[in-house]
Amino acid sequence: MAAIGLLGGLVLWALGLRIQGDRTFFAPWVSLLPLAVVSVLELVRRTAPQPALVIGTLALIADQFTVGNLATVLMFTDLMYAAVLYGTPSAARRIPVTTFLITVGITIGFLAWFRNPQALLIGVVTGMVSFLPAITGVSVRNHRDAAEAARLRADQTALLAEMDRVQAVTAERTRMARELHDMVANHLSAIAIHSTAALSIDEPDTSREALGVIRENSVDGLAEMRRLIGLLRTGGKDREPAASPTLASLDALVEQTRTSAASSGLTCAFEDTREEREPLAAPVELAAYRIVQESLTNALKHAAPGPVGVRLGRSGRLLTVEVSSVFGDRPGPRAPGSGAGLVGMRERVELLGGTIEAGPSVTGAGTRIWRVRAELPVEEGVSKT
Repeated sequence: MAAIGLLGGLVLWALGLRIQGDRTFFAPWVSLLPLAVVSVLELVRRTAPQPALVIGTLALIADQFTVGNLATVLMFTDLMYAAVLYGTPSAARRIPVTTFLITVGITIGFLAWFRNPQALLIGVVTGMVSFLPAITGVSVRNHRDAAEAARLRADQTALLAEMDRVQAVTAERTRMARELHDMVANHLSAIAIHSTAALSIDEPDTSREALGVIRENSVDGLAEMRRLIGLLRTGGKDREPAASPTLASLDALVEQTRTSAASSGLTCAFEDTREEREPLAAPVELAAYRIVQESLTNALKHAAPGPVGVRLGRSGRLLTVEVSSVFGDRPGPRAPGSGAGLVGMRERVELLGGTIEAGPSVTGAGTRIWRVRAELPVEEGVSKT
């Protein structure tokens, strides 16, 4: 732009095209000096727009005392436009107002001086050289800022969408991990304990009984594993597996644990004190079932010989689930634990807005027991899930 403006100005000067009459006190070549200054200022129109505008204004004023050059005026309008577009926000607000006031002042001043309507043309030219480029710069700057704001909003929306996707994936992975642990841990614990017993006790009847329990738990564990894998393959559109266990299945669960725990000296009992036994919401029944299942699994792995009690009750809008077992060391094989079961139980209860307590306590007879007690809201919890 600087090179083209300078070259164009030189061509106009060589052809003798001037915008004003001859100045007797300045030679015609003097008009090339403002042209050269404005051409150099075009090189810094982006990096230093406001100083370029100030110096360019002085060069334009000096050009009025020479024969003048159209290229000088045109490059000055570009400096005015660049000062608004690339300058500071305060300059972008101040320059249009200033040029408007200058245009109005010059128009009124020359009209009062010449007392001729043709003096209005001077004001029009002043507005075209100063105010019009400034307004154009404001318009372009506003569009540029709006486009930048839209881009930032789009980036923020994409970031929020990615965060939501990551949170959804994490929540789904946590849910699947919890389901996998709750469904399979019980069977694998029974398999580990009875396989160890079969290897350590060299009695045909005991080994046959242990192998029967191992086979039963292996088949059930594989069936539940296939059910979960099928859920993963179909995309997991439902919040819970299609065949979610319910409270009505607790009898079968306790009976299965009683069979698996017989060799460890554990006796299981189930007590349901609810007066109203109508089906509850699926998330509530599933959480209660999984809490009992995990508690029985922990008893199978860690409890000392003795009774294991499962109690189910309801008081108003609270469903109470309690599982207790003898707390202490026990002889014989034990299955290792990772603590993931307690974490999963707490997560299920928190999702329903309930409370859970798990830890050792002492009964009135002085027996140390490990007790898990959970209270699940029957209606409030449904809305929170």
